[in-house]
Amino acid sequence: MDIHIVSSIDSSEFTHLTRTLSKSTVVGLDAEWKPVRSQRSTFPTVTLLQLACQIGDDSAGWDESVVFLLDLSSLPLPSIWEWIKDVLVSPDILKLGFKFKQDLIYLSSTFRAQGGNPGFDKVEPYMDITNIYKFLQHKQGKKISKDTKSLSAICEEILGLHLSKELQCSDWSHRPLTEEQIRYAATDAHCLLGIFKNFQAKVIKEGPLCNHVNEQHQSNVSLGLKGILEMPGCENKLVGRKFCNALDIVQATASSEECERIARGVEVIRKTKPMDESLWKIVRKYGEKLFLRESDRNPKASRRKGKRRSSVVVCEEKQLENYGDWQGPPPWDISLGGDGCPKFLCDVMVEGLAKHLRCVGVDAAVPHSRKPEPRELIDQAYKEKRVLLTRDAKLLRHQYLIKNQIYRVNNLLKNEQLLEVIEVFQLKINEDQLMSRCTKCNGRFIQKPLTVEEAIEAAKGFQKIPNCLFDKNLEFWQCMDCNQLYWEGTQYHNAVQKFINVCKLKE
Repeated sequence: MDIHIVSSIDSSEFTHLTRTLSKSTVVGLDAEWKPVRSQRSTFPTVTLLQLACQIGDDSAGWDESVVFLLDLSSLPLPSIWEWIKDVLVSPDILKLGFKFKQDLIYLSSTFRAQGGNPGFDKVEPYMDITNIYKFLQHKQGKKISKDTKSLSAICEEILGLHLSKELQCSDWSHRPLTEEQIRYAATDAHCLLGIFKNFQAKVIKEGPLCNHVNEQHQSNVSLGLKGILEMPGCENKLVGRKFCNALDIVQATASSEECERIARGVEVIRKTKPMDESLWKIVRKYGEKLFLRESDRNPKASRRKGKRRSSVVVCEEKQLENYGDWQGPPPWDISLGGDGCPKFLCDVMVEGLAKHLRCVGVDAAVPHSRKPEPRELIDQAYKEKRVLLTRDAKLLRHQYLIKNQIYRVNNLLKNEQLLEVIEVFQLKINEDQLMSRCTKCNGRFIQKPLTVEEAIEAAKGFQKIPNCLFDKNLEFWQCMDCNQLYWEGTQYHNAVQKFINVCKLKE
């Protein structure tokens, strides 16, 4: 991804953003804020707004895209309020989001609190990724679940992309943002473009859209310039396509606030590139409007407010507050793992940590099911003699069931989590262990490497090996559990060097 952080309106990044938006017809939107863990009477403050801009079309291809991260904690909000509002309501830009209404509520609240403006109350044209996913499911003849899927699950199913959500609840108000946070925030918005690409290809493949569109075009043309400009919102497509010089006409005769409002509307439309015909037809048929009601402007009171909390619950919460550091006897039974070294089970909250542990040669499994119940996690840890790693404080209530087999990870970032586990469990990591496990399934590799010919035979119908590797005399290794093939190429050497640096093995 091409990622740009915008922290000043005088910067080259902001200029690049405005120019890119003038050529963009599809934009993915997302927002980040510091989580509010206590009951408060105000909404969280949005500190980052992500815009993934698609600047290619059917002829140019879909590979040309760029992601902008607007640092709202640094940008002067009153100066960019009108500009963001124009983007949200521009008829030439299709906005994509995943449950973006909540983001819009928080964004509106942030600008009202800091910029003194009434906030944003509308996004159009808009398409929600949840509705796109349901459409694709329906076209494939699959049963549509009533439960709303997470964005990570939709990405994995449609794009084959694993979208880790472990940084979703990190502190987004802290500056500077980490590289992991930047990559996570950009990916969250960028994946919306990929999902829409699948949807658009499916719709176009099915044939003509909206046969009545051309008729509506003709009827609008007959209205004339005055009739079109008097239409509500001044957002008809023909204003951008047929009357690009209308601004000069209106400004020359402007004598009222209404004329100035119309002039500003035409100016915004003229600055953006009109949608191509196929995209416009999709918007006309499937696009929607996202509105905020008056009731959305104030936080809803919690239903549990005023309920008496039992002394048992209060006592449990006080105990959980002290679970940050390991207490008591050694954190694992020496028999776990068979050789005195612990094996781990990483729940969904630290799934990224499992891959890092595998990369340094440590046995780290993940739950058998996608959304395991606490009892399932405990049973798996007990049966496989593993130490359960988690960030869920509630799981620690079950500590008596698997004594010295559960540990709450304190850090948020994967590299820091890895170092924490190595230190707490006093793991001995050496360079020979690096990349000795399958990062996909946690399996061990075969003892003897495969030749190129053997690797080609093993990969038939299972895995594609790039032709450029055949002349490099590489050794291939195969996982004994899932049969995945690995080779010691550039990625391998980069990964080894990364974990040498992370674990400080050369010091």
